[in-house]
Amino acid sequence: EMGYMRSIDIIVDRAGFEIQWGCLVWVPAVYTLHSRFLVQNPSGWSLPAAAALFVLSLTGVLLNYLADRERDVFRATDGKTKVWGKDPKYIKATYEVVDRKTGERTAKTSLLLASGFWGVARHFQYLFELTAAWSWCLLSNPAKNGPLVLFYAAFLTYLLVDRAERDSKKCRLKYGKYY
Repeated sequence: EMGYMRSIDIIVDRAGFEIQWGCLVWVPAVYTLHSRFLVQNPSGWSLPAAAALFVLSLTGVLLNYLADRERDVFRATDGKTKVWGKDPKYIKATYEVVDRKTGERTAKTSLLLASGFWGVARHFQYLFELTAAWSWCLLSNPAKNGPLVLFYAAFLTYLLVDRAERDSKKCRLKYGKYY
């Protein structure tokens, strides 16, 4: 997915051992733990309760997609799009990049979206991603099957909080007063 290639993980960590190992080993093992656990240990949820958690998870996935897409369309159109049916609010931020080889400074400009999901909060899509993760893990019924089934959601919560903090620091350094 192209959006991942522009994520803070790839930008900062590049394609090093941790990213490669994480994508090839950690993600398949941890992100499916609760589902694999359910194969041997049914949740015991009633059909309406399981359906409600499933619908909540789909809502989280859909809203996560819409929040990411909102920013991607805004960037792709250089701000010439509608956000929630209105002209977008944004900040025109200027910053400098320094060529590591020559030391030459180049002025750049970015548009920082300040409406729609991104007007509510920075990284609001993480809330939706966590909604999906926690509802998937809750489908495994930790009250019946123990807390291990919550590992993915707990890990993802830590990961996304850390990622949001790292990204905020990076953006404060890059955009300064505009951020």
